[in-house]
Amino acid sequence: MKVLVIGSGGREHALAWALAQDSEVEQVVAAPGNPGIAALRPAYEGQTIVCRPVDISDHDAVVALARELAVDLAVVGPEAPLVAGLADPLREAGIAVFGPSREAAQLEGSKAFAKDVMAAAGVPTGRAYVCTTAEEAATAIDAFGPPYVVKDDGLAAGKGVVVTSDREAALAHAAECDQVLIEEFLDGPEVSLFAITDGTTVLPMQPAQDFKRLGDNDEGPNTGGMGAYTPLPWAPDDLVADILENVLQPTVDELRHRGTPFSGLVYAGLALTSRGVRVIEFNCRFGDPETQALLPMLKTPLGGLLYAAATGKLADHGELSWRNASAVTVVVAAKKYPSSPRNGDVITGIEQAESDTVRVFHAGTALEDDELVTAGGRVLAVSAVGKDLAEARQRAYAAVGQIRIKGSQYRTDIALKAERGEITV
Repeated sequence: MKVLVIGSGGREHALAWALAQDSEVEQVVAAPGNPGIAALRPAYEGQTIVCRPVDISDHDAVVALARELAVDLAVVGPEAPLVAGLADPLREAGIAVFGPSREAAQLEGSKAFAKDVMAAAGVPTGRAYVCTTAEEAATAIDAFGPPYVVKDDGLAAGKGVVVTSDREAALAHAAECDQVLIEEFLDGPEVSLFAITDGTTVLPMQPAQDFKRLGDNDEGPNTGGMGAYTPLPWAPDDLVADILENVLQPTVDELRHRGTPFSGLVYAGLALTSRGVRVIEFNCRFGDPETQALLPMLKTPLGGLLYAAATGKLADHGELSWRNASAVTVVVAAKKYPSSPRNGDVITGIEQAESDTVRVFHAGTALEDDELVTAGGRVLAVSAVGKDLAEARQRAYAAVGQIRIKGSQYRTDIALKAERGEITV
């Protein structure tokens, strides 16, 4: 199988790496890819891994590249091209695509659309008002009271949500959005659950938890994600079955009934509240950085799994298989992230950091005069596997300590409360 991975971030590096672990995958092409993907070593004799330049917003160029390469499967990584409809012309060209259509991707592209789908499907979620004026936003904010949850209706790279007890800050964020959702605050720990689907069959992955705030103890601004871990030792035994039955399957069924079947990765961001599971949001692609923790744990070959979903044959695939271990991912971010991350700082120590149990996934890097430098807010995702969370954390942070980037920042408490048994449901 020849697989085209579309995108250039840490998620795409993890996807390319995992696809290269599948003996059925002959070639992985990342477009445009990144220096980390370009440096990947083939896992099997005769296998090749290459990067090809392309503007992923130019759908014709992406389709032309897929045709030139005669790929068997295209995997669209980021949300922006999915919401813009990149999967549609690829499918029209006769290429199997892992990723939803433009219409189905509105599950992430519009939070108002997602709320409508959930209402029709009977999926539990928080109450919300959709507002288009400052007056409507102010009324909704006062109706709920603090803490205020204000969400940009459209894509915002994981940074479109403000949760604050400051009314003026909530109103200010609402004013920056063309359309905004004001939601009730959902208590309890948050969970990310990904599921592979072909529009009918839904195969859930194991749950993960990510960390959105920049600083330790969940302080500071929202980011695209500063770390993640899996599995969740504190989660109820029936959590995945509960979410599959009450959230994932009804959502996929509702989209199919509307004539817009969702094929690809459906990502449910959830709160385990005192009243039960509630959906915070849906995404239409692999999440970042949860993917960098989940894929090193997945024993099921990724290429065959994604191809089965893309070709409508997931019912014949069988359940997913996981390592009996734990994984922790720590994101190393550039100086001044997330407001104005600094580019061009030299990166060293990655070779020393990596081992049989540690992978360093490139998220925002570039080569300048043969030197690896920062080229984005979230620069690297350091993922370690261990027999339990304590060992995985120790390995991840030891690896982070090997990496040198001037002014870089990272959280020191990824998975710490879970390791200490301090999370309860």
